[in-house]
Amino acid sequence: MNKILAINVSDADVVCQAGVTWNDLNETLREKGIPLFFPLDPGKDATIGGMISTGCSGTNAVKYGTARGEWILNATVVLPSGEVIKTRQRARKSSAGFDLTKLFIGAEGTLGIVTEATLRLAPVLPTRVAVVQFPDVRHATNAVCDVLNQGAAIQCVEIIDELGIKALNAFGTSDKVWPEKVTLFFKYQGAEDTVRNNSDLVERVVAQHAATDYRLAANEEEGDLIWQDRRNALFAGLAYQPGCKGWITDVCVPVSRLPDLIHAAKQDFEELGLVAPIAGHVGDGNFHALVLYRDEGELALVKEAVSRINRKAIELEGTCTGEHGVGMGKREYLLSELGQGTVSLMKTIKQTIDPYNLFNPGKLYPEYLPAATSSPLTVI
Repeated sequence: MNKILAINVSDADVVCQAGVTWNDLNETLREKGIPLFFPLDPGKDATIGGMISTGCSGTNAVKYGTARGEWILNATVVLPSGEVIKTRQRARKSSAGFDLTKLFIGAEGTLGIVTEATLRLAPVLPTRVAVVQFPDVRHATNAVCDVLNQGAAIQCVEIIDELGIKALNAFGTSDKVWPEKVTLFFKYQGAEDTVRNNSDLVERVVAQHAATDYRLAANEEEGDLIWQDRRNALFAGLAYQPGCKGWITDVCVPVSRLPDLIHAAKQDFEELGLVAPIAGHVGDGNFHALVLYRDEGELALVKEAVSRINRKAIELEGTCTGEHGVGMGKREYLLSELGQGTVSLMKTIKQTIDPYNLFNPGKLYPEYLPAATSSPLTVI
């Protein structure tokens, strides 16, 4: 189930099986000299089927959106009855009935098994990365809101807090030692003039928010090295306290509310005596805290902290999961986030399509909650 079945260069789309990973797909396009790529970029080696099932996104969501956008043109799905359906044709748009493709995006495999999909591709453009530091998360987030509202063309804008930067410096894979402050990583696209114009605009805007040490990479190669540090934030966090396991949070709120959420999370971590470097997709209001723990006693504290963060995100008009999905661990929050009517409708759809509860029983819908298990890295 990991074959690329057709690449339609003129139409900028690709047909592939569900087991293809996004990075392998993009590498294949690069090797064939095709100047197109699939812009959704969750964790390395995420499969297309998994990306569809969780409604994924990633660092590129500021410009390209999420799997819930128009990047999945159609899906071939095996229903619980055994029937195989294709949700629509390959045209870029259609007004023919319900958008059944989106019914399966984010359904976490509970309504059908995705076996094949047609994906839109985007042009590959030159990129350049810039970094800048701030005294705290509030200044950094306010700067991002201002930058986006002033129309700067940005592919990505990511945040790492001061503890995350400290962990990166200790990790030792970079040839740079970053100032241990809240840091934004910007990525621009386009020709040199376009990059320079956007960079100049961003530099002027962030200067109004107490930014320091704004620096644009000299070229794309240097930018790739800087961006790799952002990619290494998770691994640096796991290595920060040897012997620890990590629990990753995944809340998302309106961007302007992100400082309130991160501030509340940091207060909870301090109160509970937990270490938790933070990184995230600040342009979307989505952040991940990597909460470290050594034993069952600390794991209980982690669960309390995570519960508080999830509830706070919903209180701030956000969600308990920005991109990782609900699974089993977040079903208890769906009623408070979505309301009884919405959750009941979701369950009605599930019962109609899968009346015998064959596909992924126990996932997504608030009902019986099985006992949780522990693993070296818990993603929730």
